[in-house]
Amino acid sequence: MEQVERESMDFDVVIVGAGPSGLSAACRLMQQANTAEQELSVCVVEKGSEVGAHILSGAVFEPSALNELFPDWQERNAPLTTPAMRDEVYLLKDAEKAQKLPNALVPKTMHNTGGDTTRYVISAGNLCRWLAEQAEALGVEIFPGFAAQEVLYDEGNTVRGILIGDMGVGADGQPKDGHMPGMELRAKYTLFAEGARGHLGKELIQTFRLDDGKDPQHYGIGLKELWDVPADRHEPGLILHGSGWPLDTNAHGGWFLYHAENQQVVVGLILDLSYENPYLSPFDEFQRMKHHPLLRQYLEGGSRVAYGARAIAKGGLNSLPKMTFPGGLLIGCDAGTLNFAKIKGLHTAMKSGMVAAEAVYEAIADGDDGGRELTAFTDKWQTSWAYRELEASRNFGPAIHKYGTVGGGAYNFLDQLLGGKLPTVRDTVPDHARLKPVAECRKIDYPKPDGKLSFDKPSSVFLSNTNHEEDQPCHLKLTDPDLPIRDNLPTYDEPAQRYCPVGVYEVVEDDDGTPRFQINFQNCIHCKTCDIKDPAQNITWVAPEGGGGPNYPNM
Repeated sequence: MEQVERESMDFDVVIVGAGPSGLSAACRLMQQANTAEQELSVCVVEKGSEVGAHILSGAVFEPSALNELFPDWQERNAPLTTPAMRDEVYLLKDAEKAQKLPNALVPKTMHNTGGDTTRYVISAGNLCRWLAEQAEALGVEIFPGFAAQEVLYDEGNTVRGILIGDMGVGADGQPKDGHMPGMELRAKYTLFAEGARGHLGKELIQTFRLDDGKDPQHYGIGLKELWDVPADRHEPGLILHGSGWPLDTNAHGGWFLYHAENQQVVVGLILDLSYENPYLSPFDEFQRMKHHPLLRQYLEGGSRVAYGARAIAKGGLNSLPKMTFPGGLLIGCDAGTLNFAKIKGLHTAMKSGMVAAEAVYEAIADGDDGGRELTAFTDKWQTSWAYRELEASRNFGPAIHKYGTVGGGAYNFLDQLLGGKLPTVRDTVPDHARLKPVAECRKIDYPKPDGKLSFDKPSSVFLSNTNHEEDQPCHLKLTDPDLPIRDNLPTYDEPAQRYCPVGVYEVVEDDDGTPRFQINFQNCIHCKTCDIKDPAQNITWVAPEGGGGPNYPNM
């Protein structure tokens, strides 16, 4: 496409992503500016069609950061209405049996009831919608439906803002009728809050070598459904967690089932993307899991109303990159601040955004014109309660990867008893490098969905309300277009057919019987699993035209 003239807008701070960390940063920035009666321009760009459209989380929410950001959140009608009332953890021994774990054997980080802090079953998307309302009331400008496509650098390799992707470009790369060139949003400081495996965050980590000396980031894929259930099966505030069946010993993960408000239940599976068997399908593991009697008792007679999936950055402190670079910061899950020992990341993401806002505001209030590396952030972050949480749970994921679910659980239980004194466990093998050739693995035959508890991918995509303009360039880029059929198919039976939770990738046969790799990008729900798990790292996810992707209601 020909070079086009681009308009630009200048802000003090540009924030990429209207998730918990980005919106918390925006609110905290404006709170400080308004208190000091100082003008400050803050802009948040969000690739979803509206704030919350792309947000998916469990979620049991710990309001520690929210208490700091808006102490009067109850008076402001924050969407925290279902307190955690009962907490149970199970080991599924097989397709029929389950063993409840005594509270004394459950790691204290997984307790959601009792103690000083009330936790809540919430919709993370609705929390973000509420945070956006607070941000706009404080004076923040929020632009939904606009995807940050590129990082803007100056001649000194300092980050100076972002480029919004063009609207109205055809699949051939040429402008269509109504083409609108993307705008440059320039800023003194740019905060990247894209969520796990953000494509600009990934670039920044590579460009500035932010992960030098760190373990590679590790990920899980979280799959979730929202169900309407009969009143006699609903217990608001009941929280169930578990592990075991249907996953084997070489695939780690756990399930959750939370009773929310309005006779709704959320059920999901988090599967580590370190699994070895290329025949494994996270989607199908999730579907058959719901048939276990322990889960089935709450879902039978109900109806599934929403489905989604999203990658989760779960490497913890050992994988946490340096979060500062000239002109900006990585915050939230773009960096990997989730505390997987708690199975919670909203509160730590929010806190990282708030700390970033304080460091940025101090610099600008002192007359800073931007472009510096804000080392003050690192000091503030490392003395925060959120960082201490990550430090205390640094062994959680690596121990499970190294010693298995039971052995790793025992290691973490002992580590917590000893106050984090056990040696640090490292996990230096990237998730994509864990796959074994199909010749070394057993094929998995998944049962057909029954249409009552388990479902197929097409009907699930439908419930995610996913839509992309079909006549646009494919946003799933192959470095080597021949590699999937040439290398991945014979070695791994092309695992993209299975690790993608919505059927974006298929191996189809042409008329002459030749296999061909087909990408149905219109189905993409922006989970980023392909970018993470492809064994050759041949797939790069980039942002499609703004407004595309899922439209989650209250996930």
